[in-house]
Formats: sequence, C-alpha cells, structure tokens
Amino acid sequence: MPTAPTGRRGVSSSAGSGGGAGEDPLERVERLASENAVVIFSISTCCMCHAIKRLFCGMGVNPTVYELDEDPRGKETERALMRLLGTPSPLPVVFIGGKLVGAMDRVMASHINGSLVPLLKQAGALWL
Repeated sequence: MPTAPTGRRGVSSSAGSGGGAGEDPLERVERLASENAVVIFSISTCCMCHAIKRLFCGMGVNPTVYELDEDPRGKETERALMRLLGTPSPLPVVFIGGKLVGAMDRVMASHINGSLVPLLKQAGALWL
C-alpha cells in the first residue's frame, strides 16, 4: 500500500513493492493504478515526468507517483507499462480512476481539448 506522498509528490521506493515478489508485473501495474484516483508512473530525473506532475499539482490534484528508478522492480514495471500501451512509449504513464490515460502526449491532448477535468472529477480527484 502506498505511503503518504513526500514533499515532491512521490512515494517511497518501497511503497510500490506491495504484493508478493512473484506478482506478475502487469497485474502489479493494474493493482497500483486502481488504488488511487490519479497514479503516475515516473522516473525522478525525467523532465516530462516532472512537467506532468506539475500539471496535476497545479490543478489541485495530488497524484500518487511511483518513481520507477527508485523501485527495485522498476524495470519490469516499465516493461509492463509498455505492453499495456502497445508501444515503447516514454514515461510518464498516467492512470485516472484506474483507467489508462496514456503518456504525456495523451494527457496533454486531454488537457487541451477539455476532457481531462471531467475525467478527474469522475475519479474523485477534483471536487470543483
């Protein structure tokens, strides 16, 4: 179960390691994505990941962030995310309400076309 977000809106590297060591990476991604309204799979040094975290925080959303470079199972989690996306898409990967939104391009397209806020409201991440 994730710990409380840290000052940089992330979780400790051990937070995402719940479940057994033999847990299938794809099942792990789906489980983690369904535990919170907004979940971001990120790499702590990635500028696009930082930008997407800032977008959500600027909207008043407190996403749960899994920093894959701080997780011992981060590489296998990243491969599972690529399988879900069907492409070797770059991080960040965002889930809202347990549903895959996608990488930076899809999140930004949703933000620009006005469909992001309704998704966030439906997931319970925004109350306005």
